Amino acid sequence: MNIQLNQKSDKPIYEQLKSEIIRLIMSRELREGEALLSMRALAKDLGISVITTKRAYKDLEDLGYINSVPGKGTFVAEGNQTMIREQSLKQLETQLRRTIELSRELNIDRTEYNDIVDILWEES
Repeated sequence: MNIQLNQKSDKPIYEQLKSEIIRLIMSRELREGEALLSMRALAKDLGISVITTKRAYKDLEDLGYINSVPGKGTFVAEGNQTMIREQSLKQLETQLRRTIELSRELNIDRTEYNDIVDILWEES
């Protein structure tokens, strides 16, 4: 798995890990039914705590991205890519509405808002 974590980020490591795994699933780098590394193996590979990987995996399972099978491992959830994408788009829309509302409160027009988004997009 090609997971990028930024130790200097304000975002907690477990959130970064969760976001990276979601990115890999949505981009189909991780396919439905594919096994994930064990929590211990992933923690070792990334140089992070097993507790951190456990929290990220639990959140991902709660969100329906992965399934854990006792004694067998953790796998990318099957048959719900469309549902997951819809949920993700809904979350994105909610966040965008918040930023648009804030922009209006700050008297930032659409052009300036788009400029900000373009700059941040390029930085990411």
